Order: sequence, then structure tokens, then C-alpha cells
Amino acid sequence: MPIYEYECKKCGKCHEVMQKFSDAPMAICPDCGGQVKKLISNTTFVLKGSGWYVTDYASPDRKRASEQKKKSSDNKSADTKKEQKPETKTEAKKTSPPSDK
Repeated sequence: MPIYEYECKKCGKCHEVMQKFSDAPMAICPDCGGQVKKLISNTTFVLKGSGWYVTDYASPDRKRASEQKKKSSDNKSADTKKEQKPETKTEAKKTSPPSDK
């Protein structure tokens, strides 16, 4: 739930109130009963892009290093797949019973 800030016009106190989006805005100061106004305040965080620091906000050098690391891990997994031989089933050897000679 978001936190909204209200300032009382009468006593000047600021109140932080946790409200749902569907809740009606606060109109009366809980301390003195005066009229309050909603304040516009800065948010604590901003989500942009995919939301990961290394992909969205990292320095260009760090981005390059991250991309190279990803490419090398992709290459290793591709090489591993190439090296694996498909499994073949070997036919069961038929053994003949020992002869009584």
C-alpha cells in the first residue's frame, strides 16, 4: 500500500498515512481537526526497464563484462551439447549354453 503525506493548514503538522488506492483521501487533521492538503513527495524508488541494476544502470564497462560473461557461458553450454554423444543401445549378447562334451 502506498504512503501518502498530508499537511494540516491549521496546525502545520505533517502526517504520513498508509492508504489503499481505493480509499478516500484524508480531509481532517487527526490532531486538531483542521483541514489537510495532500503533499506531493518523492518516491523512494523507480522501476525502469527490466528492473535489474546490471542491465539498466550499470556503467558501460560493467555492462560489457556482463555481456561477455553471458556469451562465454552460452558458448560453454553449446560446446557441452556438441561433445555429448547420443546414447545407443547395445544388443544383448546371446550366450549359448555350455556344451557337454
